[in-house]
Amino acid sequence: MKIAVLGIGNILLRDEGVGVHAVNALKERYVFSADVELIDGGTMGLDLLPFIEGKDKVLITDAADFGEKPGTIKIIEGKGIPAFLNTKLSVHQIGLPDMLFAADIMGITPPDICLVGIQPGDTGTGLEMSQEMNDKFRELVDIAAYKLSEWGVEIKCKN
Repeated sequence: MKIAVLGIGNILLRDEGVGVHAVNALKERYVFSADVELIDGGTMGLDLLPFIEGKDKVLITDAADFGEKPGTIKIIEGKGIPAFLNTKLSVHQIGLPDMLFAADIMGITPPDICLVGIQPGDTGTGLEMSQEMNDKFRELVDIAAYKLSEWGVEIKCKN
């Protein structure tokens, strides 16, 4: 089974970069089998298509607008994901929903896709996440790791 873990976001916009930070935390804390690819997807948009093509499962970590209080974490699976990922940095940027739509049109959408999303609070310019995001960050990473274990991925702590 081939699995991709995509961390999405812009680390220059405070909470918007949480998905990238989460993938980096997974890399730092755990060892995964060779069939799991952890990817800093940043703001790559359509350039992410090759990373999901041929995968059986894709786990996405990202800031997502649920209309909830900052730090709220939700797990969304399948076709419901794009509705929560409409944040774009400019009108010219191709976002994750566009990439998922393109994958669907091309017939390369993986059978299982899961978003572990967190409601951002502050997406202004800056490298540090907000206090609300920092307070919930470990939980976000733990939920992502747990979802991977539900998919049968063997996870070992680096400690």
